[in-house]
Amino acid sequence: MPVHLETPDDHTHVAVVVIDRPERANSLNPAALSELANAWRRVAEDDDIRVAVVTGAGDAVFCSGMDLKETIPASQRLAREEQVSDVEFQGLRDVSTATLAGFDLQKPLIAAVNGHSRGGGFDMMLASEMRFAVPNATFALEEVALGLYPTGHATVLLPRQIPWVHANEIIYTARPISAERALEVGLVNRIVEPNELMAVALDAADAIAANAPLAVKETRRGVRELLTMPLEEAYLRQEELGKPLRRTADAREAQRAFVEKRKPVFRGE
Repeated sequence: MPVHLETPDDHTHVAVVVIDRPERANSLNPAALSELANAWRRVAEDDDIRVAVVTGAGDAVFCSGMDLKETIPASQRLAREEQVSDVEFQGLRDVSTATLAGFDLQKPLIAAVNGHSRGGGFDMMLASEMRFAVPNATFALEEVALGLYPTGHATVLLPRQIPWVHANEIIYTARPISAERALEVGLVNRIVEPNELMAVALDAADAIAANAPLAVKETRRGVRELLTMPLEEAYLRQEELGKPLRRTADAREAQRAFVEKRKPVFRGE
């Protein structure tokens, strides 16, 4: 399978999504696009999953983006209204969901960047809330060098996540930047050694999963919604999002646990 989802027994409420095509630089062909889209749908729909980690197989590439040798011919045939296989048709339909450009995961996502992140892989990474990268990772958006517009997250999210001038440098030059540069401009949280990458990513995932899931979900929603609002509207909106949480069973459980000097047991209620 080009993509697989795991729920490790020793990491409760955490899903790990692995893009497993190392022989093709973990690129996304139609089959991989469909499986990746299905993985994200499961994460969104499964209440037992509170946070997800995405990584690539092997030690060289996180995700190199679209497998152009397979996706371009299929998309061209589809555009000419010629016959395509069911796998190709579904994969092309699932592009925006697979890259999280047209699909809200509704839960935090952590990217464990185990190598090069290019094109659609970089784009998908931008949908994550936290990112950890190995020292040899590189990052690039190469669409303008191919005569294409970088659709998806690149022109929407990147200038909101890192300073304007650095975002423009990445988008317009199409040159890769190093992990050190990515850390310097705020694109990643930390650089960690390859043998520590998943442990660091899963430690962060465990910390998130241990918190009240409704509070995490609504706080994530607020962070995204409030980003572009005028201050006065943002303060009003955060009160609208926060007020219902004060009446939840999880909030009462947190208060009891504090008094009883124990860890709270959250049920998402």
